[in-house]
Amino acid sequence: LAGRASVHLHKPDGEITMANHLLKDTKITRVANSAAAAQTAVNSSILDMAGYDGVVFVAALGDVTDTCVLTLKVEQDELNGAGGMAALTGNATFTANATSADNGLLVVDVIRPAKRYVRAALTRTTANAVVDGIFAIQYKASTKPVTADSSVLASATIVDAAEA
Repeated sequence: LAGRASVHLHKPDGEITMANHLLKDTKITRVANSAAAAQTAVNSSILDMAGYDGVVFVAALGDVTDTCVLTLKVEQDELNGAGGMAALTGNATFTANATSADNGLLVVDVIRPAKRYVRAALTRTTANAVVDGIFAIQYKASTKPVTADSSVLASATIVDAAEA
């Protein structure tokens, strides 16, 4: 992927080794685009969890109206299709006041999902909310380095950063 940097770290004994770092060990994907102010559900694309132990879903919000109830949950299925998705127990829920949810985040971490395919489902009820997007961070990859998702245009790792 153009823009991805390969970085080496120095061990205390002076030996150079490849570092463990977030970009090499995780896959970051935009799984839902922005959605205008509404009271409708936003479902992410479906992720294949083969080769990963966990996933964190992050729903980024824009302007959220007073009394809006936001719930980010995760669904799973054995098949890669929306028809059989079943909600997991547990979710991140927040009820907004006039400004408390504006530009905020809802986050759910799923460790070892029981089924291969997962997606995020964000509900917006009672009042309108703008969604800036939903992102997934798949982690504990069995094969490294992880190949970046096509939604990542460029990335870099900076070690022992010097000022420009």
